[in-house]
Amino acid sequence: MERTIKAAMRYRWVVFTVLGLQYLFVYFHRVCPAIVAQDLVEAFSINATSLGVLASGYFYPYAIMQVPVGLLADSWGSRKTVTFFSLLAAAGALMFGLAPNFGIATASRVIVGLGLSGIFVPAMKTLAEWFRPKEYAKISGALMAVGGVGWLSASTPLALATRSFGWRAGFIAISGITLIFSILTWLLLVDSPTKKGFPEINARVGSAGTQKNIPLLTGIKMVFSTPHFWPLAAYCFCNGSILFSFNGLWAGPYLRDIYGLSGPAIGNILSMVAIAMVVGSPLLGYLSDNVLGSRKKVLFGCSLATAIEWAFFYFFYQSLSVPILYVFFLMIGLCIGASIIVCFTATKELFPLEIAGTSVSCVNLFGFIGGIIYQPLIGYFMDMGGKVNGRYLPQGYKMAFLLLFATSIAYALCSLFVKERPAD
Repeated sequence: MERTIKAAMRYRWVVFTVLGLQYLFVYFHRVCPAIVAQDLVEAFSINATSLGVLASGYFYPYAIMQVPVGLLADSWGSRKTVTFFSLLAAAGALMFGLAPNFGIATASRVIVGLGLSGIFVPAMKTLAEWFRPKEYAKISGALMAVGGVGWLSASTPLALATRSFGWRAGFIAISGITLIFSILTWLLLVDSPTKKGFPEINARVGSAGTQKNIPLLTGIKMVFSTPHFWPLAAYCFCNGSILFSFNGLWAGPYLRDIYGLSGPAIGNILSMVAIAMVVGSPLLGYLSDNVLGSRKKVLFGCSLATAIEWAFFYFFYQSLSVPILYVFFLMIGLCIGASIIVCFTATKELFPLEIAGTSVSCVNLFGFIGGIIYQPLIGYFMDMGGKVNGRYLPQGYKMAFLLLFATSIAYALCSLFVKERPAD
């Protein structure tokens, strides 16, 4: 028995590696428009609002599919779900690289978003099966750190690759890599230790035979009818609104238009977000588990720092030094990018493990609703502000930053209403 348990403990790292490889591209595709924004504008002859629509095409299916994917993760299983959806993502990336016009490019982003919508929630569900509750925040943080590597690859490396080979070649290559990861998922991913013939790692109260079988629609009703779910949903909305609209698209044009930076220089600054996510995700998980013993304190601290930072962005958006920009983007990665994993963990702890996938997918939905609304909305502000010699004017950024500053204040207020987890 002891040998079998040790084997299960080893194999769970195979499971984590497979899921991590898949999740890497989830973040790559979310934020890559920030680097290739100008290339897309020139390739398809579009304005800022259209650029926002193209970029946000990823988020529509991602948001719509969060609850269905949670249901699939709970019923169909993670192996089948992740493999099928990652194949769709590979097809979408290939279409995007070959897209001849704006319509096909937008449709391709929709297919990519549809495919990648089936990765994160099944991953969280599977990790809940392979890791104990006291390990969950840390391992979830580690998964988010892998997502940070994907973000990092969509910054300076993508900028250099685009300069050398063009943006189209990069996305075609990504399609091939995603296909390989799909095959590895089918061959190696196992939904739970018991399906591999191992004893259960994540022991729950009662035996396996006494676990409740919660119907799918009942699980959704449980989530949305729980009052303590809604502060976390609002927190996630504000988080996604800022992260996906600014860092996922408009940060690159901002650094080019206001500070005159080149593609690789922009990539270097944007990479600070990824680095902070890689380091900060497991760090915040550790703090919430072992140091503070609190989800709420971590969420409040991160959101308060975000509000202070966006006050500086709004009032001094044209006069920040480059070193300060590096620091601020590092803070965005820590306080927005990395902190979301604590929000997911706090959500999961409100509900039975049997609907872990459903509960996380429901709260995750609200972050992508934020991206859907804010990416084209900020593009509209950019068009209102005007454009000269291919560069958006400061007035547009000032309007956009006022919206993001207000959202950051709401972000901090939401954290005050988060329910603290019970003591272990």
